[in-house]
Amino acid sequence: MSYQGFAKEIVHLVGGEQNIASVVHCATRLRFKLKDPNKANKLTLQNLDGVLSVVENGGQFQVVIGSHVSEVYKEITKFANVGAATKSENKSKGSIGAQVFDIISGSFSPLLGAFAGSGMLKVLLNILIMTGVLSEDSGTYLILSAAGNAVFYFLPIFLGITISTRLGANPYVGGAIGAALLEPNFTSLLQNTGDTSHFLGIPVVLMKYSSSVFPVFIAIGTYVVLDRFLKKNIHKDIQMFLVPMLSLIIIVPITVIALGPFGVYLGNGIGQGISFLSTKSGMLTGAVMGGAWIFIVLTGLHWGFTPIVLANLANGGDPLLAMASAAIFAQVGLAFGIFLKTKDKILKTFAGSTLLPGALSGVTEPILYGLILRNKRTIPYIVISGAVGGALNGFVGAKAMSLTFPSFLSIPAYSPLVSYTIAALISFAFATILPLIFGYEDKRKKDVEENKLEAGQPIAKQEAIVSPLTGVVKSLAEVDDQVFASEAMGKGIAIEPTVGKAVSPVNGIVTTVFPTGHAIGITSDDGAEILIHIGINTVQLEGRYYTSVVKQGDRVSKGDLLVNFDIEKIKEAGYPVTTPVIITNTDRYIDIIDMKKEVVQAKESLLTLVV
Repeated sequence: MSYQGFAKEIVHLVGGEQNIASVVHCATRLRFKLKDPNKANKLTLQNLDGVLSVVENGGQFQVVIGSHVSEVYKEITKFANVGAATKSENKSKGSIGAQVFDIISGSFSPLLGAFAGSGMLKVLLNILIMTGVLSEDSGTYLILSAAGNAVFYFLPIFLGITISTRLGANPYVGGAIGAALLEPNFTSLLQNTGDTSHFLGIPVVLMKYSSSVFPVFIAIGTYVVLDRFLKKNIHKDIQMFLVPMLSLIIIVPITVIALGPFGVYLGNGIGQGISFLSTKSGMLTGAVMGGAWIFIVLTGLHWGFTPIVLANLANGGDPLLAMASAAIFAQVGLAFGIFLKTKDKILKTFAGSTLLPGALSGVTEPILYGLILRNKRTIPYIVISGAVGGALNGFVGAKAMSLTFPSFLSIPAYSPLVSYTIAALISFAFATILPLIFGYEDKRKKDVEENKLEAGQPIAKQEAIVSPLTGVVKSLAEVDDQVFASEAMGKGIAIEPTVGKAVSPVNGIVTTVFPTGHAIGITSDDGAEILIHIGINTVQLEGRYYTSVVKQGDRVSKGDLLVNFDIEKIKEAGYPVTTPVIITNTDRYIDIIDMKKEVVQAKESLLTLVV
C-alpha cells in the first residue's frame, strides 16, 4: 500500500486540509477534529481501500484503518499543515460531555505507544522476576524498571505537554508546570501525604503528584485560560518571555495550594467510589463493565475511563481495566470460533488474520468492525462472554497493576494472577463455543442461503447488476488486496478487463468520482451502492491513464460510459488492472448471487441482489 496516496485520499475525503482543525491517532484510528463535519464524504471514505470503518463520536471524526495508522498519520503531517494542536479560535463544538471526551482523547492518544511499550516491559519484568531469571536488587532489573516506570512516574509532564497542545497553549510551558510538581526541591518538602508547607504565608498541603492525572488536567486547564488572557493584554514584543514567566509564577503556586490537592482528592474519591461498588457487588459491577465494554468502545466513551484507570493504578491497582478486559478476550474467542466454524475460505482467512493482533496485543478493532458488526448475531455472544468474565474478575477483586492493553501476553500485569487467568480463559472459551453451537450468521440470511435455489420458491425482490466491463471474471478471493479479498468492504466480483472502458452497471446516480479516476461509486435507483475500483493500488498513478467522462451527481443509465483507461499503460507502470465490483451496502441484502460466468461482456448480467 502507498501510505502517501492513501493519506492524500483520506485528507481529500474529510473535506481537505482546510477543513481539518487537528488530527491525532491511537492504535488503529485517525481521530480528526473537523471544522465542518458535513464537508466530509463519509460514505466514500467508508468504501476507501484500507478503511475498516468511520465513526463519529465525541466531537471526533474517526477513521479506523488498522495497525498501520501511524504510517498514514506520518504521511498526512508531511504534506498537510495539520497536527494534534487546535488553535484557540477553533472552539470545540457539541455538548460539554463531547468536548470533555474530545480533550481527554486528544491528550492521551499521543501517549498510547509509550503506554503500551512501557506496560509490556513491566509485564516482561514481572515474568523474569517470577521465573527467577532476574533479581529485584540487580542493576539490570533496576535499569529496565526505570525504563518501564518513567512514562507513568513523569505522567504530569507528558500530560502537561499533550493537554496544552490539544487546547492550543504552549506545550512546553504546560510540560514545565507538570515538571514543577515533580522537581526535587518541591518533592523534598514532602515526608508524609498531608504535610504542610507555606507559600508567602499561605499554607500548602503537600501531595504526591507522580503518576497523577486529575491535578495536571485541572492545572493545565487553568493555565490555558490564563495564557489566552495574557496574550490579549501583553504587547507582542515581550510575550515570548513574559507570558511563560507569569504563567509559571501564577499557575505553579495555585496548583500546589489549591488545584493539585483538589485533583488528588477528586481522583482518590472516584477510585474509592469504584472500590466501594466493587466491594458491595463486585460481580454486578464486573458483569456490567464486561458486558457493556463493546458498546463503550463503539461510542468512543472508553477514553473517559483512562484518567480513572491511571488514578487507580497510582493508588495500588485498577479494577476497571480488569473487568473490561473480559470483553477483549471474548472478541478474540469469537474470531477463533468463527475461524473454526466457517467453511468460507475467505472468511476463515480474515478471521485467522485478526487472531494474532487481538491475542498478543489486545488490538481487536479488525474483529469488531470486520466480524462482529458484519455478523450482528454475534453481539450477544460478546456481551454474555464479557459479562461472565467481568463478573468473575469483580468477584475475586482482580486488578490491573500496570497500564497495558489486555491480551494474553499482558496477563502477568494483573492480580490475583490465577483467578484473572481463569476469567480470561472463560471469556475466551464462551465466545469460541457460542458461534460453534448457534452459528454466527444472521438467521434470516442463513435460511435464504439454504433455500434460495429450491425450485418454485418465491423471492421477495431482486435487482440485476450488469457488468461494467468486458473481461475475465474472477472471485474476490483472487484479488491481490486483503481488503477486497476478505470482503471487508462488501461482497461482489472481480473482472480482469480486456477493454479499457467502464460503463454503468445500473440506472442511478454517480455518488463518487475519485480525483484520480480509478474508482467510481454509483447508487442505483433501487438503493444498491456499487463501487467500481479499476486496478489494484492504482491510486498511486495519481490519475495517469484514466479519463473520467462523468462527474459526481450525474444521472446514468445502464451501459453509459463512465471512464476510459489505458490497460497496457497501467500494466507497464507495474499495477494489475483487476477490477473489483463491490456492493458496499451488502448488509442490506439477503444474498448476492454470482451469475457464475467465466468471461463477460459489458452490459451482460453479472450479479443478482436479493432483498
